[in-house]
Amino acid sequence: MAKKNVRIILNPSAGSKNPPLRIFNNLFHQANIDWDLVITKERCDGICLAEKAINDDVDIVAAYGGDGTVMEVASGLQGTGIPMAILPGGTGNILSIELGIPQNLQEACTLITRPEKSRLRSVDLGITNDQTVPAFALRAGVGLEASMLEGTDRELKERYGIFAYIMGATQALRNIKEAQYHLVLDGKAVECSGLTCLIANAGYFGVPGLVLDPKVKIDDGLLDVFVLRKMDLAQLFSLAATIVGGNELKDPALHWQVQSVSIESDPIQSTQADGEMWGQSPIEIKVKKDALQVLVPA
Repeated sequence: MAKKNVRIILNPSAGSKNPPLRIFNNLFHQANIDWDLVITKERCDGICLAEKAINDDVDIVAAYGGDGTVMEVASGLQGTGIPMAILPGGTGNILSIELGIPQNLQEACTLITRPEKSRLRSVDLGITNDQTVPAFALRAGVGLEASMLEGTDRELKERYGIFAYIMGATQALRNIKEAQYHLVLDGKAVECSGLTCLIANAGYFGVPGLVLDPKVKIDDGLLDVFVLRKMDLAQLFSLAATIVGGNELKDPALHWQVQSVSIESDPIQSTQADGEMWGQSPIEIKVKKDALQVLVPA
């Protein structure tokens, strides 16, 4: 039987200063798996490195890093059918938690080394009309969430996950102003106002027990669009408590399930996806069903 060939795409900013090469080497050697490793140096390197891995005929492409790194690799693999493994690095591994992937690195590696322990799961992706930015598996945001991310160093995000964002939250809440949104939802125009617009492909928010809505599924072929209307900080905490309780978002959130959405805002607002800044509104997003094949526990 031919050896399995694994390519690891590693973000050196993630996790410890010393990448876990010994763990990789020991586990893959014991499993008789050929493997090699490439390192990202700049934003969007993960996309190019994943595309090169496809051309090199590897069997599995593994991403080691936070959600930004994972989504770059996913963008390069989308639509190819090449299995992707997620190896948790740092603390901001929201997608791997959403998919039930072990947060212990050695346990996550067993999804590669012991095929009986894993299966392939199809995952939808959100894609934009801008081909220069990665796809997203979790959510995109226009307004408040993007403002929270602005000025947050990527290395801090990789190391500290959601806690890096908290540092900018109070300032963003103080300065953010309500916007007028012009949405086109599956071809139907909607006018509304709010602090922020979220486009969710997955429900987990990065805090244990905190989900946007139980109906948000990563493999249902739909995007969930939420508009949060003007509220003060106390109301936001109240809303968070409602979400933690597992209840559906009601007032002050508007909610639609669609396959495509375009968003214009007045004033123009910053945009983000899966913890990475995209640019500014307007944006167009559509769902790509079953775009990615991910190794998850059997």
